[in-house]
Amino acid sequence: MLLTLTLRATALRGVQADGYLIVPTKPRVPRNYDAGFSMYTAAWPLLLRYPGQQFQSGLCGTWMAAQYAGKRPQHLYSDIEGGLGWWRSTRFPTAAPKFHLGGVAPNWHRIIDAPYSGDWKHTPQAGYGVAQLSPWLLFPPDGLTLKPGTNGQLFGYGYLPLPLTDPQATTDGKHIPMGNHCWTLFLNTRNFKGPVCFFTPYFWNRSAVKHARLVGKLFDSRWSIANKPFQMETQYLPAAIGRIPSDTYGRLGQVSFPADSDGHAIMLNRLICYSRQALWDRVKTWFNGGPAVRGRLRVVPGFGFVQRFNPHLYSAWKLYARSTPKSQRAMLPWMRFAKTFFPDPESYGFTWNRQLVRTGPDGSRALLPRFYRLTHIGKRTIWQVTRATDIPNATGLRRINFYPRHRRTPKPYTTPEGPNSAFKKPGPAAGPFWAHLSDGTVVTYYWYRFEDQPALLHADLSQAERDKMQKRAEMIQRLWTKNRPYLPPPTQGSLAYLDQAQIVAPPKGLAIGYVPIVTRQQWADKGGNRP
Repeated sequence: MLLTLTLRATALRGVQADGYLIVPTKPRVPRNYDAGFSMYTAAWPLLLRYPGQQFQSGLCGTWMAAQYAGKRPQHLYSDIEGGLGWWRSTRFPTAAPKFHLGGVAPNWHRIIDAPYSGDWKHTPQAGYGVAQLSPWLLFPPDGLTLKPGTNGQLFGYGYLPLPLTDPQATTDGKHIPMGNHCWTLFLNTRNFKGPVCFFTPYFWNRSAVKHARLVGKLFDSRWSIANKPFQMETQYLPAAIGRIPSDTYGRLGQVSFPADSDGHAIMLNRLICYSRQALWDRVKTWFNGGPAVRGRLRVVPGFGFVQRFNPHLYSAWKLYARSTPKSQRAMLPWMRFAKTFFPDPESYGFTWNRQLVRTGPDGSRALLPRFYRLTHIGKRTIWQVTRATDIPNATGLRRINFYPRHRRTPKPYTTPEGPNSAFKKPGPAAGPFWAHLSDGTVVTYYWYRFEDQPALLHADLSQAERDKMQKRAEMIQRLWTKNRPYLPPPTQGSLAYLDQAQIVAPPKGLAIGYVPIVTRQQWADKGGNRP
């Protein structure tokens, strides 16, 4: 029987590639480095062209969960697992990755990827879980956009807690204590450095109001686990399979990685875990009248612990028809594509096998093989690289087009517009303003007094508590400007740029104590005009 794949839709529905690239680290980090982390990860287009909404993959990143004395409590999943990548929920995709927060409230009850990006109709409270701190950077609902053409530059980010609030004895009027850990996103890019936004303690702790077993076990009061996994998680790449009576063949969408002139790529750099002495204790003393803190983090004993890498590469990439049982899904031969590369003890990268991995036309991309033949080696079944000319025409694989000709116009991101919503009452101090981003969208934003931004109006804080936060935010904004170093610099490579349109200047009189809040994001019209 001859089975021919000629319909693009059939291939896309039934076949895919996915899996993990796992980066091993050493040695284990001492438990006292439990006050956050920072890292540098390469940013690049994983696919040369965007194949549609099914495409979902992160780049190298980590999952930061709360630390416990013993094992994690049963039936509790909660972490911060965002980073660079592409998601099915992305409405305005770009070739370069975007950055999401990825805050997961207990057991996936709420997920937040950006300030004010919630599902306002079904889970409106989730959209208020992150508050803006920086007065210089817009954070669009669809994620932070990188400069077009980004390919292999390093994106520095991390999360450290700041004591912007005080511990509370109650939550939602009940005797449920709430901590004061405001886990704050710090960035280090070429054109923006410093703190951006933070998860409010209420985002985590409101789950404990309904589930008493969670009291004291969430990120509002817990410190972070020191030893985290570092992986590249890919959930969907376009692929196809064709069979003839004697053989099975596969095709993968064109996957790319960065590469320099020597065939190397730096994927991760400077994985650092921090102790409470690195920032938390010093800022707490500052807020209580002590010496000012400039915010710069140091990698010295007792403050920062730099992780190293094991000289191994672990891959679980598979190409398969979704009807295939999991135990029979064949692996892609990743170990033949690359070997690990360590230009220094704090860097992890790849050296590409130039016999199998082609160089892109601009010389800065490594293009993975697209065509494969299913091979049986003993009891193992694995895909082996083959040439396009060796793929039988009857399979139809060489004619498949993974890229849609037309895309639906995505709906805009909006925020509540009712007169009594937190966006209107007490409302902004200035605006509206507009910014045109490189992803083809225009964002509408307003300037709010820090304590009057909607997330803090929905953070279970009294007026007196928000007034205290206002003073602390102003202390930070005066000293922690966008061009000063905070995270330790990378030891290799160059820093990536954010889309410059996201970097803004406060209006006159609103330089200290105010923040820009994006209230809408939509496609720009054909004339490039604002809505």
